[in-house]
Amino acid sequence: MSFVSVNIESATDSPVKLTRRALAKQRTRERVLAAARRLFSERGYEGATIRDIAQAAGMSTGAVFASFADKSELFEEILTADYEVIYAQMTQASRNAKTVDEALLGLFAVAYGFHVEQLPLLRASIAVSWTRSEAAERRARTDLKHIFRLIGDALQRGVDEGQLKKDIDAKLLAEITWDVYVANYRRAVYDGWSVEALLARLSEQLKVIFAGARA
Repeated sequence: MSFVSVNIESATDSPVKLTRRALAKQRTRERVLAAARRLFSERGYEGATIRDIAQAAGMSTGAVFASFADKSELFEEILTADYEVIYAQMTQASRNAKTVDEALLGLFAVAYGFHVEQLPLLRASIAVSWTRSEAAERRARTDLKHIFRLIGDALQRGVDEGQLKKDIDAKLLAEITWDVYVANYRRAVYDGWSVEALLARLSEQLKVIFAGARA
């Protein structure tokens, strides 16, 4: 995910008008991203070439390279856009919950719902994660800290409201919860589990994980 700080006070009332050239460039990027998302979802990362993406977008490979340095940058931008959406929805789901269990199931339900709808893209992102550059890995880990912060906040609310013991190892519990959540995707990929089935399993797993942490 990519998080951008915006100074609201410095924003003007009038929207910034793009030049004709800038608008054309923006539309080109949008066409490329749309075509790339479709092909990555259909063929995976390795199976979708820049030439294929350009053809699907109705433009030359040169036009694609004018907007993106390479295929990995294009793929990372798609994932970044997805995770920005997921993070915002996770945050809202967690805030609306009344218990720590509802908060965790709610935020993970957002992610399961999003990814199960496009499993090939998820599989491609997992495959790429093993071969991406160190810089890309550092960015991914930095972004992941925001998700762990959501989990940590939910656990802290559980402590503050007397649902969890005050001496819990919140960091370890968050890491275990995340690992279990991720591992469950194999059931969706290989066994065809639905979002409902994944959440039911996660609910049972959380009961075991938090058995010793209940107040």
